[in-house]
Amino acid sequence: MLRLDDLTVFVSTADRGSLSAAARELEISPALASAAVKRLEGELKLRLFARTTRSLRLTEEGEHYLRHAREALRLLKEGHDTLKQGQETLGGTLKISMPSDLGRNMVIAWLDEFQALYPKVSFQLSISDRVSDMYRQPVDIAIRYGVQEDSSLIAFPLAPENRRVLVASPEYIKQHGKLASLDELARHNCLRFMLDDVIHDRWSFYRDAGAEPEIIHVNGNRSVDDADVVRRWAVAGVGIAYKSRLDLSADIRAGRLQVLLPDVLGERTALHMLCMHRSQVTPTVLALRDFLRTQCEKA
Repeated sequence: MLRLDDLTVFVSTADRGSLSAAARELEISPALASAAVKRLEGELKLRLFARTTRSLRLTEEGEHYLRHAREALRLLKEGHDTLKQGQETLGGTLKISMPSDLGRNMVIAWLDEFQALYPKVSFQLSISDRVSDMYRQPVDIAIRYGVQEDSSLIAFPLAPENRRVLVASPEYIKQHGKLASLDELARHNCLRFMLDDVIHDRWSFYRDAGAEPEIIHVNGNRSVDDADVVRRWAVAGVGIAYKSRLDLSADIRAGRLQVLLPDVLGERTALHMLCMHRSQVTPTVLALRDFLRTQCEKA
């Protein structure tokens, strides 16, 4: 089998008229250069160089083969350069599904920034709180909260330490008072999320990281199947929300919402970016993963 290194030594030797000069250029020993040429001649069953004690020149067969060797090395370099350029110049269409609140209020803006950096990248977005079936829907990437139960999916953590927090607007707190304990949630209007007609009215909390969950049954006069609406209701001052801190980070920084009972740990809601197959983990996907991870850290 022909070896690329042997072809490289042969061409360099022909160009410089000397095995020692070729060895210096390629930063190998003259013995290795000589062995490479002999190995190539053995594979081809041809004599490529006519050697004397004082000179080295191409044979007629060597002259003929040199043209083919140069072309082979040129094509290989061209293929390598094209692949490298493709990796450096990211592009293609990514079909992404994401949750409603995070998607509308944060990820869309992040994707605008990513696209400004890599204008050859296109997006097709699906924004919904219903979990997309990656095996049936045309989705390349899913951005999801929570524990990933399907071990066959490739999961990249974006915000592994993210948790839910209790929040309310300053106006709501002024009117109804701050929470002194979890038990007081029973007397407050709790804004509940609904999925597949099931209202999530059992909220889990932890006194510390290793403790068993404390589950509080909550009530309220509003529930909705869109997590973004829960956040908007909380900002409007109509009740208490229990949501991912990442979703609420901009509202908390701006003072539109305040964290209640900050010493109590909320339920962990790690954020992941999911792909179905290793073949989907392209340089563009890896660049997006790193970019989104950085944005989550800043949020």
